[in-house]
Amino acid sequence: MNSWERYIKQFVSFLKIERGLAENSIMAYQRDVIKLAEYSADKNIDPIEINYKDLKDFVAVLYDLGLSARSQARIISGIKQFYGFILLENEIKDDPSELLELPKVGRKLPEVMSIEEIDLLIDAIDLSTNEGHRNKAILETLYSCGLRVSELVNLKFSDLYFEEGFIRVIGKGNKERLVPVSKTVEKEIKIYQDNYRIHKKIKPCDENTVFLNRRGAKLTRVMIFTIIKNLCIQSGLDKKVSPHTFRHSFATHLIEGGANLRAIQEMLGHESITTTEIYTHLDQSFLRDAILSHHPRNAD
Repeated sequence: MNSWERYIKQFVSFLKIERGLAENSIMAYQRDVIKLAEYSADKNIDPIEINYKDLKDFVAVLYDLGLSARSQARIISGIKQFYGFILLENEIKDDPSELLELPKVGRKLPEVMSIEEIDLLIDAIDLSTNEGHRNKAILETLYSCGLRVSELVNLKFSDLYFEEGFIRVIGKGNKERLVPVSKTVEKEIKIYQDNYRIHKKIKPCDENTVFLNRRGAKLTRVMIFTIIKNLCIQSGLDKKVSPHTFRHSFATHLIEGGANLRAIQEMLGHESITTTEIYTHLDQSFLRDAILSHHPRNAD
């Protein structure tokens, strides 16, 4: 048992026996500290050696992933409880979380949709139109893979490795990463490809591009924004939604579902990872399971 596991186990016992908290509250605190443990283990930081800067960096990651202020506050509260306990046990002399602030009210955070709101938008798509199945495939890909809009419009058929369960994404700085792909995305792309795209007269330079406009050319970023804006109007969803909203929703739903924080960072391309580094340093089956097992689109 490593240090994190040992201290978390003692913390849970403290909450149960001395604090007398309800089981749900104990499990919530435990999940919050486990997120910090996963983040710290990757950096080889022991729980009693962690400092204020380490905690601030961890909170910054939560913010970057698009977590709501309420979710951030809950996790920070759990961390404060954890270090309050360790201080009480005389394992540390100073509480590194003491100066850690909760998110300020009114702090501008990325908009996040609920699963129901995402379903509402997708259900508003008219599948009887020529672009219907394309638009459904686009939204499912944005949400299930957490792609940036630039990554989506540049997606190639040569990047789709459905048999292996991944797609290759070219992100910022021309850096590559592998992203787990769900059966839902695979199904929607194939329906679009076999029933709509196949009948298009495609421009010579765009034969390999997955998503095309009416003229058989690669879609623009602006067109993706327009598609989503129109669906918000049609569905009656009164919320400012952009392609990036799907990316933040992807991260938030995974985190709140208990997915590994490190795995989510890798999937979003928040670190410089080349294809070679992915194969040599990361356990792809672990990362794939960590994402797909916690994503709402794979609940069943």
